[in-house]
Amino acid sequence: MDSLASLVASLHGAIYAVMTPVSDFIWSYILVYLLLGAGVLFTVLTRGMQFRLFGHMARVTFNSRGAGEGVSGFQAFATSLAARVGTGNLAGVAIALWVGGPGAIFWMWVTALVGFATSFVESTLAQVYKKRHEDGVFRGGPAYYIERTLGWRWMSLLFAFFLLVAYGLAFNGAQANTIAQGMNQAFGMPNWLTGLILVGVVAVVIYGGLKSIARTAEKIVPVMAVAYLLVALVVLAVNITEVPEMLALIVKSAFGYGPAVGGAAGYAIKTAMENGIKRGLFSNEAGMGSAPNAAAQANVKHPAAQGLVQSFGVFVDTLVICSCTAVVILLSGVYETLMANSPGQDIVGIQLTQDAMADHFGGFGEIFIAVAILLFAFTSIIANFSFATVNIEYMFKRHAKGAVQALRLAVLAMVMIGSVSQLTFVWDFADLSMGLMATTNLIAILILAPIAMRVLKDYERQRREGVREPRFDPKVLKRPEQVDADVWPPKDS
Repeated sequence: MDSLASLVASLHGAIYAVMTPVSDFIWSYILVYLLLGAGVLFTVLTRGMQFRLFGHMARVTFNSRGAGEGVSGFQAFATSLAARVGTGNLAGVAIALWVGGPGAIFWMWVTALVGFATSFVESTLAQVYKKRHEDGVFRGGPAYYIERTLGWRWMSLLFAFFLLVAYGLAFNGAQANTIAQGMNQAFGMPNWLTGLILVGVVAVVIYGGLKSIARTAEKIVPVMAVAYLLVALVVLAVNITEVPEMLALIVKSAFGYGPAVGGAAGYAIKTAMENGIKRGLFSNEAGMGSAPNAAAQANVKHPAAQGLVQSFGVFVDTLVICSCTAVVILLSGVYETLMANSPGQDIVGIQLTQDAMADHFGGFGEIFIAVAILLFAFTSIIANFSFATVNIEYMFKRHAKGAVQALRLAVLAMVMIGSVSQLTFVWDFADLSMGLMATTNLIAILILAPIAMRVLKDYERQRREGVREPRFDPKVLKRPEQVDADVWPPKDS
């Protein structure tokens, strides 16, 4: 037994010796610049669509509930938002603050602002190259548009594998772990009991198929987002005199002038930027290639319409919900006390958020965060399963039904294991997988951006001509034969 334990420990150390430097290199030297660079480029190419079209974006989102058969634009928006709004908004923001300082919040905002355009490009491409499925729900996403346009099935398979590891397995274990920890701290509920209940509820939803997931997300996501926003607004109102100082702290810290810099301004900026962008990407997922899997499911008349809807999701996720968490933490006395007494200490991100909320609202705050965690993370689990389903079907094609059944069992197992374990290794591996997945997708959409630009140009042309609900005809593309003829132009409904 001792020799076996020694072998396992050696193997574990060897994996980390390879995985850690690769992951650090991807996040520090590739993704930070690729993500911001792509976002800035797409912002220029779309002529600042996130600013020009913001009002229209919001109207399209809330007017996209009707779909006839299949999944509506709003349901696809809610599904992608369910995946976006999870532990990254609660625990992730706290970790970004703790490791990167208040300046990390500034870089999260920057990531979101340019992420609008990135999200539009990838989601529009997913709509253009979607396929019909026998269950009445469209399928699409990076795996589909990479193969359809570039012919690189090897790259599509790589993307699908990276997503399956991160979203199908690792992230679900992490979300379940966060739920279990929150329930235990707020109500004293044993982790194993939380796990069993969670497995049962998740099973009911995911065995109902993608329509079941979309309907569940549509009901839960708006309620939980509005409730969280209202609580944060109460915190802002009560502490309104401290808000200017908080905003100044965020901006100053982003450029190396925060209280914890200690002379190492360059290092402080780098740390704030890396943590803000990394947690921002994990939270809003713009450019990562996950949200397009939901975007493709929507039954809409023009791809650009759903691209705009998905862009609005970046606003809700980061500029609204993540900002709410930052406000709750920075306007409490908890963050300042910890920084003064325990700098450099490892923390559990969700505990910092819970303690901050309790500082504002007492026992109610702790219970509210526990319920928020439950809803945010639960909807993330079912949305993650939706994304993984699309990609495992793509990978296995003829054997898709059996593969999806195996995926359901694996997801439920990860939910249970995650509830009772820390899963540090799995989480670190997911970080690497997420980085590789995002890199693969960003390279693809940088190549394919001209297609999304033509689609946006067609959409805006029709609106200028007074067309209330633009309709897409693939003839506007250079290669219309790459588009499924039974999908576009849209059928009358």
